[in-house]
Amino acid sequence: MARAIASKMSFSSLKRKQPKTFNVRIITMDAEMEFNCEVNWKGKDLFDQVCRTLGLRETWFFGLQYTVKDTIAWLKMDKKVLDHDVPKEEPVTFHFLAKFYPENVEEELVQEITQHLFFLQVKKQILEEKIYCPPEASVLLASYAVQAKYGDYDASVHKRGFLAEEELLPKRVINLYQMTPEMWEERITAWYAEHRGRTRDEAEMEYLKIAQDTEMYGVNYFLIRNKKGTELLLGVDALGLHIYDPENRLTPKTSFPWNEIRNISYSDKEFTIKPLDKKIDVFKFNSSKLRVNKLILQLCIGNHDLFMRRRKSDSLEVQQMKAQAREEKARKQMERQRLAREKQLREEAERTRDELERRLLQIKEEAQMANDALMRSEETADLLAEKAQITEEEAKLLAQKAAEAEQEMQRIKATAIRSEEEKRLMEQKVLETEMLALKMAEESERRAKEAEQLKQELQEARDSERRAKQKLLEITSKTSSYTQAAGSSSTSVATVDVPSFNMLSDSMPYDFKDTDMKRLSMEIEKEKVEYMEKSRHLQEQLNELKTEIESLKLKERETAMDIMHENAGSKQNTIKKLTLQSTQCRVAFFEEL
Repeated sequence: MARAIASKMSFSSLKRKQPKTFNVRIITMDAEMEFNCEVNWKGKDLFDQVCRTLGLRETWFFGLQYTVKDTIAWLKMDKKVLDHDVPKEEPVTFHFLAKFYPENVEEELVQEITQHLFFLQVKKQILEEKIYCPPEASVLLASYAVQAKYGDYDASVHKRGFLAEEELLPKRVINLYQMTPEMWEERITAWYAEHRGRTRDEAEMEYLKIAQDTEMYGVNYFLIRNKKGTELLLGVDALGLHIYDPENRLTPKTSFPWNEIRNISYSDKEFTIKPLDKKIDVFKFNSSKLRVNKLILQLCIGNHDLFMRRRKSDSLEVQQMKAQAREEKARKQMERQRLAREKQLREEAERTRDELERRLLQIKEEAQMANDALMRSEETADLLAEKAQITEEEAKLLAQKAAEAEQEMQRIKATAIRSEEEKRLMEQKVLETEMLALKMAEESERRAKEAEQLKQELQEARDSERRAKQKLLEITSKTSSYTQAAGSSSTSVATVDVPSFNMLSDSMPYDFKDTDMKRLSMEIEKEKVEYMEKSRHLQEQLNELKTEIESLKLKERETAMDIMHENAGSKQNTIKKLTLQSTQCRVAFFEEL
């Protein structure tokens, strides 16, 4: 009896010590989170907690993935977390990933967080070569990834070598061409510069729109055998089931859209597909493991449900999300337009200010030149006045000498009677004196004329000085008026540089009326037309790049995927062509492979 009581106490004590919680680590594409979970939590409880933490509402695309014996598995929503075949060491680790892919990313992905998670996952798959991407498309995708990370291209900031540490291209593409990292960067940057004005979410959406057209996007591959034992690949994606040759994952041999499939089931390793047309026999295939069959069934059910859901009217929740997304898009567009207008006004004000400063500097230079010319004119006038005074004094002196010579000639004539010799000498001297007097008279006349000319030049110099002073006064008045204009322009620039956020909240309440939504619809239609034109232009650019780098390709390094892609058509056209045949013909073709 005592032993039974002791055993019961020991069991109850052990039960009390059993922990009621456990730690879980969730790894997303760009973060890690840890949660403390209760032991009785189901998969849905943990999944909802993660989605709430991320602010994610489009939960139907995602799941929690873990690995069991080298096979991936997804957490079931209706099963306890600890009842799954997960490692028991804490923290229990799950990867939060996209489980199902949309048919059209632009129409189906509403939230920015959903777009961002898809962008990171698809980008990783392309870089790890889980999704084949041709070289020219890889360069374009890299340019959008750079735009999403760095924003608009700025030559002064994004200098040569700024992408040296970035992983942007698959190693297969890099090894296929005789091109240096600098050459790849140059081509990526050339396209990156063309994406100016795109926000992060717009660049990521453009990335996904291009990636979704690749052949392996969103396809889960599984090795199977048909009833003849032929090894094949089963591809499960958003459109249906596709059958591939194991050596060619790009082009399916046949396809079965979800709307042609009525029921999917498995027993042990055998999978059974029932077509919608009951007259057509079911077709079967075998997988390698029972665990793989469970995964295939999960993916088929989820993709089929989403396929049918897309072809019905949206639920109230989705309608609300899309309405909120449209309003948010319109609000952001208005905000970008407002910022663009402010930027334009600021740039115009800065250009006006620079022009006024340039003009003011030019006027100052002109004023300085006029002032220098005035000073030179004043100096010239002073020199001319001084020279005129000297000439006038010389003329007076010459006149005085001429008078003295005349007096001397009279005196000589009076004494000429003294002697003949003296008379002769005197006559000679008189003659010389007369000639000298004549010369002096001519010189005096010339000096007088020169003095008169200098007086005229002095008068002209004074007139020029007066005009220079008048021009300087005019330039000075202009300078003061431009200075006032430059001051008012600087004031307006300062006002533009510091926008008022109160004005935004008071005068722009963002109430979206019917007219706003109609205008938005028209803008969306316009964007669709522009997108078609851009797509054509983009295809031309891709072809140009392909032609440009073709000469640098190393043929011996081409993979089987590269060769098959050259011969493959577009993804949509291939599937459309395959489904033109009847379901019965395709089932028979599958069984005969």
